[in-house]
Amino acid sequence: MKKTLPLPLWTIAVPILAWIAYFGMSLDLGSLYSFVLAAVLIGSVLAAVHHAEVVAHRVGEPYGTLLLALAITVIEVALIVSLMLTGGPETTALARDTVLAAVMIILTGMIGLCLLVGGARFKEQVFSLQGVSAALVTLTAILVLTLVLPNYTTSKAGPVYTTAQLAFVAVVSLVLYGTFVLVQTVRHRDFFLPPEADGNEDAHAEPPAKNVALWSALLLLVCLGVVVLLAKALAPDIELAVVNAGAPKSLVGVIIAAVVLLPEGLAAYRAAKKNRLQTSLNLAMGSALASIGLTIPAVAIVSMVTGMTVTLGIDMKSTVLLLLSLFTIMLSLATGKTNILQGVVLLVIFAVYLFTIIAP
Repeated sequence: MKKTLPLPLWTIAVPILAWIAYFGMSLDLGSLYSFVLAAVLIGSVLAAVHHAEVVAHRVGEPYGTLLLALAITVIEVALIVSLMLTGGPETTALARDTVLAAVMIILTGMIGLCLLVGGARFKEQVFSLQGVSAALVTLTAILVLTLVLPNYTTSKAGPVYTTAQLAFVAVVSLVLYGTFVLVQTVRHRDFFLPPEADGNEDAHAEPPAKNVALWSALLLLVCLGVVVLLAKALAPDIELAVVNAGAPKSLVGVIIAAVVLLPEGLAAYRAAKKNRLQTSLNLAMGSALASIGLTIPAVAIVSMVTGMTVTLGIDMKSTVLLLLSLFTIMLSLATGKTNILQGVVLLVIFAVYLFTIIAP
C-alpha cells in the first residue's frame, strides 16, 4: 500500500531527455535540432516548476521560495562568470545587462502578470506589507549602489568602479542580501508568511513525504541546470533570429534572462491563480534580490582576479525606466492589497522597456 503519491513520470523523464539532447549537440544533427532543444527546454521548465512547488510545500514559506530563487540564481551566476572568463573584453557589460534585464522582467513583467491574473480572478488580493517593504527597501539600495552610482563616481572615467570601489560595493551587496535572508528566515519570518485568504485551496493540503521532497529537490537542480545550459546553447540561434528581424542585439540578453527566469515566473503565476499572492511576491522579490545580490560580488571577484574591467553603470534611458519601475511598484504594494489596475500599469512599463530596446 502506497503511503505517498509518486512523482509524475514526465517530471522525471523530461529532464533526462533534455540532458541527452544537450549532449547530443556534439553530433551536429542540423538546424532542425534546435527545435528539439527548444521543446525539451520548455518541458524542463515545466518540470522545474512542479518540483519547486513540491519542495516549497514540504519546507513551507518562505523557505521554499527562497530555495528556488537561490537555486536559479546560483546557476545564473555560474553561467555569467563562465561566459565572462571565456568571452574576454567583449563581456565587460554582460553582468550589468543580465541583472538589469532580470530585475525589469521580475518587477514589471512577472509581478505585473501576477497582479493582473489575481485581480481579474479575485478582484483584490492581500499580502504581508512588512515582508514586501523589507524586500523593496533592500532591493532599491542594492540597485542604486550597483547600477546607478557608478555613473557619478569620479575616481575612474566611465560607468565603472575602481577596484577598491568594486570590492566595497560587493561587500555591501552581500551584507544587505545576507541581512535580508536572516530577516526573512529567522528574525521576522512571520512577515513573509501568507495571510489567510478565501479561495486558497492549498492552505491545508497534506505536505508531501520527506523522500518525495528530497527527490524533487534533486530533480529541481537537474532541471535548472539543463535549462541554463540549453538557453546558452540556443543563444546563437536566438541572436541570429533577432538580427534577421532587424532588432538590436541587446534584445538577446532579455530573451535569455526571460528563459532562465521562466521556472520562477510560472511558479509565481500559478501561485497568484490560487490566491497565494504572498508566495508570488516572495518568489519575485527573492529572485530579484538574489540575482543582483549574488551576481555583483561574483563578478567583482572575477574582475579582481583576472584584472578585467567590469561596466556596471546603466545609461540614462535605463535609469529612468528602472527608477519608474521601483517608484510604481512601491506605490502599488503600499497598502497590503492589490487589484487589476496595478498589474496593468506594471505590464505597460514592461512593454515600454521592451519597446525602447527594439526602438531606442
